[in-house]
Amino acid sequence: MIPLVPPIKCQGIKTKIVPIIKECVTRPITGRWIEPFCGSCVVVLNVQPQRALLTDTNIHIINLYRNIQNGIITSTIVKQFLEQEGELLSKRGEEYYYEVRSRFNENDNPLDFIFLNRACFNGVMRFNRHGKFNVPYNHKPERFRQAYITKISNQIKNFSSIVQNKDWEFVVAPFTTILSDVNADDFVYADPPYAGRHVDYFNSWADEDEAILTRLLKNVPSRFLLSTWHSNKYRENAAITSQWHDDRFSMRTIEHFYHVGATENLRNSMLEALIANYSLPQATSIDKNTVLQQHAFAL
Repeated sequence: MIPLVPPIKCQGIKTKIVPIIKECVTRPITGRWIEPFCGSCVVVLNVQPQRALLTDTNIHIINLYRNIQNGIITSTIVKQFLEQEGELLSKRGEEYYYEVRSRFNENDNPLDFIFLNRACFNGVMRFNRHGKFNVPYNHKPERFRQAYITKISNQIKNFSSIVQNKDWEFVVAPFTTILSDVNADDFVYADPPYAGRHVDYFNSWADEDEAILTRLLKNVPSRFLLSTWHSNKYRENAAITSQWHDDRFSMRTIEHFYHVGATENLRNSMLEALIANYSLPQATSIDKNTVLQQHAFAL
């Protein structure tokens, strides 16, 4: 089954390994599903717990999803907006993209956020040290063809229909605050920026942050599942050996296609590690064969 795709994209999105993440949630969640790095919200969109605390330090993501949840942003509104803005992009190209980018950095309009997320270079979500969106133009003036607009508006519609029937709370907060308030019946899914790799998604992610996260996860009273990178063809994540080789934790690895890169030859497969404080199900053929075939659906 092809996973549901969220309305926004970001580097490291887990669309293609969602089936495996769902399989690793081995029993029903009686408390809250807690995500301290909710990002695109692709995992919660597919797991669909009844209760969820979804947090991120990226205020634009949280603002967008709150607006969808509250009915301020609908699929119809998004469709009309992208038709209008797409026509202007088609006529004015790069000049108009940067005009919208400047407008967004001044007014934080979530509709502009959707536009930029789909018209920027390679679907990268990146902000400078002042919190301003700084991804360049993708040089595709015809980006918003009708079929693509329909696809995005349907993603908004799907997300809205699910969130309306759930008790999901979207909060701007650091992971340290969220992981200090976890109950025994909750379930924590943590998908932080990859340790040891260049990060400028919204706020920086240093070795110190990774160490604090590791300490907090090891001490939560609930079950947790951590997504991190294990290795690629160039190097390995040293934190796997130094922090998680312990009988209290289990690990499952999945090979998947890493979609960030300017050209196809730079988009390499990555071995992802799922680490939990409970026993994870054994790997199956889906871990490689199906996931590699699904990488195109991440867009």
